[in-house]
Amino acid sequence: MKKVIAVLLGSALLASTGIANAEGCLKGAVVGGVAGHYAGHHAVVGAVGGCVVGRHLAKEKRKQAAAQAQAQAQAQPTVAQ
Repeated sequence: MKKVIAVLLGSALLASTGIANAEGCLKGAVVGGVAGHYAGHHAVVGAVGGCVVGRHLAKEKRKQAAAQAQAQAQAQPTVAQ
């Protein structure tokens, strides 16, 4: 029963994210699934948790890259005509 609930929760989570927001989810799900499997046969729970963490890390990485690009754009001197 717990497995069924975990699978339904995981599929609902993945369905709500959509394809555009799945960045980091697959890699996190694989890592979390493997870790969960070795930590007491909780691969599904680990995969769901890994997906959430992977999405969070990808979002933070994207935010940091945008801030760095903005800082570089502001640091470039403007050419006077």
